[in-house]
Amino acid sequence: MAEPESTVINTDVKQKDLSEALVIAVTTRAIFSLEEEHKLYLEKGKEEYTRHQQANQDKPLPPGTAFAFIQAVQLVNKKILESNPAEKDLFDIVVLSNNSPESGVRIINSAKHYGLEISKFCFVSNEDSTQYLKSHRVKLFLSADRTDVCNALRRGVSAALVFQQEVQAPSTPLRVVFDGDAVLFSSETDQIFQEQGLEEAVQYEQAMEDVPMGEGPLKAFAMHLGKMRKKFSQEKSPIRTYLVTARSGRDMGIRAIKTLREWGLEIDEAFFMDGAPKGPILAQIQPHIFFDDGLHNIQGAQNVGVPSAWVP
Repeated sequence: MAEPESTVINTDVKQKDLSEALVIAVTTRAIFSLEEEHKLYLEKGKEEYTRHQQANQDKPLPPGTAFAFIQAVQLVNKKILESNPAEKDLFDIVVLSNNSPESGVRIINSAKHYGLEISKFCFVSNEDSTQYLKSHRVKLFLSADRTDVCNALRRGVSAALVFQQEVQAPSTPLRVVFDGDAVLFSSETDQIFQEQGLEEAVQYEQAMEDVPMGEGPLKAFAMHLGKMRKKFSQEKSPIRTYLVTARSGRDMGIRAIKTLREWGLEIDEAFFMDGAPKGPILAQIQPHIFFDDGLHNIQGAQNVGVPSAWVP
């Protein structure tokens, strides 16, 4: 599919090779805090919203939940290019917006104000913008709209719902935390647990210990992240990845570890929480983003100020 007419190429940023880059698409409400503007849009309509954005086009928007994550990703690019200036396997950030091009000027100006290296701004008003994800070779899509995220997942793109919150940007390196079941792995064991209880789930896991688990919705993104991480020694890597799962290490940890080994996916640290709250360990890790399928875990992460993204 051709790019939408309202794609603005950012010539200030060196264009990445899409066949090799890890393309991340973010919506404007994921990267900037637009809650007041969104409320205006819902209450007064599109014309009033556009007028407001045009009148404030030189006033930078405050950072949103995914802002620190995008900044950390940029620093990874910088480190990769320092060690190999010809490297093509880089992060590429695309903004996918339901704004019209007229109201999008403020978005572009805000990105420039913060020095965000966004290669393309796609303004797709009144349409399902997720139809353009595949043409941009997007590997991860972050949105503040649940319908968008569900549509992206249906299209086979790793996607998560970002909740608006005040985020303290942790320092580098890039730290990404994944939940296990229904995020990195398939939900097969989760379903047995929901339907038949913990004992049956444990027995199933022990019986299937040597059989790798199915792929979860964020596996493809995690694999590409792992590939980039391998460009560095463990001590010097600007990327750190974590598994924080409700599984118990004793009964259900072995299969998870064996699955990661089978995939060739190296995780820096793994925490098997045995159902305990994840908030305290996340507060210790201070990730730039935490992916989980459980809303109670997302709430726990938000309570300790951790940027969170829900995988429905």
